Amino acid sequence: MRIAIVDDEQHCVDRLMSLLEPEISSGSSVHVFKTFTEAVVGIDTLQPEILFLDVQLHGKTGFDVLQHISFKGFSLIFTTAYEQYAVHAFKFSALDYLLKPLRRVDLSSALEQAKKRMEEKQFTEKLKVLFSHLSPAGKSKRISIATMEGYIFLEINRVIRCQADVNYTYIYTLDGDKYTASKTLKYFEDLLTEYNFFRVHNSHLINLEHVCKYNKGKGGYITLSDHSKIEVSTRRRDAFLQACRILHADL
Repeated sequence: MRIAIVDDEQHCVDRLMSLLEPEISSGSSVHVFKTFTEAVVGIDTLQPEILFLDVQLHGKTGFDVLQHISFKGFSLIFTTAYEQYAVHAFKFSALDYLLKPLRRVDLSSALEQAKKRMEEKQFTEKLKVLFSHLSPAGKSKRISIATMEGYIFLEINRVIRCQADVNYTYIYTLDGDKYTASKTLKYFEDLLTEYNFFRVHNSHLINLEHVCKYNKGKGGYITLSDHSKIEVSTRRRDAFLQACRILHADL
């Protein structure tokens, strides 16, 4: 196995090397690149199977490296000491990351997942999702969704609603598609709330941009752009109406 480490801090390299030693076979090789230029040339030349990529790199970023290399046939694990905006983007893209200081248990888990993903063919699409969340505000954001068959990649504004089914979630889109995601509704609520999604019921997370009508009642119910009718729980009604204040006159 060929492993590449891109990091400009020697103590971080030493820590990662010491954690890797008991995790990899004796025939594996580990190569370290400390600058942007070394990384771009080295990755394309070595063509590693696993890449540990630091987010910050001498005035450049790991994202700059990704945009300048030709070879992308590796399993990628980001490493970062902070950069919360980047961690947020990693969650949407389903790309692995490790927070510094690195812990053995986290490294073991990430390495195991990396080995399983070596044959994955959707890396390029995951990068597109990642970069959509690192781009300026206003650009359409995307999300990677894990399903039983693999990953699907959707523009967030085309998701109408998410419906819970125990440990799975049904995703309904503007195109009339329905996907079964292998994540809980709480997972999507944590990711999507800042994108105008609201949990109106224990079982339903809806995109407020697709609310067409609100019918009053004990809790009431809403009609969405796909003509679905979703109940609003009594205890969430006031918060829902507040979240819809821009649309309130039409409800």
